[in-house]
Amino acid sequence: MSEKFKELRFDTDKAMEYFAKNLAYTLGPVELKEMLEENKVKLIDVRAKEDYDISHLPTAINIPYSELKEKMLLLSKEDINVVYCYNHLCHLGYRAAFMLAESEYPVMVMQGGFKSWTEEFHFATDFR
Repeated sequence: MSEKFKELRFDTDKAMEYFAKNLAYTLGPVELKEMLEENKVKLIDVRAKEDYDISHLPTAINIPYSELKEKMLLLSKEDINVVYCYNHLCHLGYRAAFMLAESEYPVMVMQGGFKSWTEEFHFATDFR
């Protein structure tokens, strides 16, 4: 292991900065469920329309990642926009979040995506 990494592990200021950013911009299914119940977020499914049409998280709107740039104006800069994609290996959510943040939209990513919501936490979905 690199000596630099060993040094970083003892730099608690850098650790706090890293974890603060992580906590500020990501959330898991449990926290998202609570925020949805309190109507505190706008939920955006960036998966393909075909997959959204099969099933999606409650209250989610579908803006596939490939269409986000042209449909971004449908979103509000007054809301926290939470994006999710397929699973923990999918980076569409992070790419979408980056694009939204770049355009000054408050944004977070639900880690684990649709798969985590349905298969790991067994939360309900909306079926079409």
